[in-house]
Amino acid sequence: MTASPSPTASPSPGGPAGLAAGSPEPGLISLPEAAVRLRADHDLLLTRVTGLTDSQLAASYRLDSGPLGDFCDSLHDLVAHVLMWDEINLAVLSEAAAGRAHWSLDPRWETAEAGRRLNRGGVEAGRHVPASLLLHRFATVADALAAVFGQYTERDWTAPGQARPAERGIGALAQYVFTVPGQPAFWHAAVHLNQLPAAVPVQPAAAGLRESRPR
Repeated sequence: MTASPSPTASPSPGGPAGLAAGSPEPGLISLPEAAVRLRADHDLLLTRVTGLTDSQLAASYRLDSGPLGDFCDSLHDLVAHVLMWDEINLAVLSEAAAGRAHWSLDPRWETAEAGRRLNRGGVEAGRHVPASLLLHRFATVADALAAVFGQYTERDWTAPGQARPAERGIGALAQYVFTVPGQPAFWHAAVHLNQLPAAVPVQPAAAGLRESRPR
């Protein structure tokens, strides 16, 4: 793609089986907080890209702190990257509701190398989609995730399920898949844009799960 001079952006200031239903696991973020973070993260990215032309979205984009990361060279790339994981994670939750494990939870995909391949492939595929279609898809998936989170009850969020992969509750599963390694859960675009809210801690992993996907 044709790149214009790189704009810069400055950072903003900054359970185990037998767990009683309704009792949050250690390290589990509450359902309301998870929903607020996810919506805020989507809004952050949409605000950043709204009003930009296709060429501006495709232009090389770097923060003062360095590249966006995960093979993203532009805001168009970043939308494609976040969208890919949103679509995967939406499918994870949909499959879990049906008592099935999504393919991305298989050990063959739970490796850093597989994660890098997904990241690279998602960005490259996104470059073949016009920005208007990509942004429509991003907004639609964001709304779908908000609707899914809005349908959960506190009991759904914390109570152990009857089958994998939600045997420790849908909240623990959601927190696992919506965590960028080493970062606070339910933030993704904000991590890449170096705009995490001040004083947001990295949450300990919910019982029985790794902190995040190895990607």
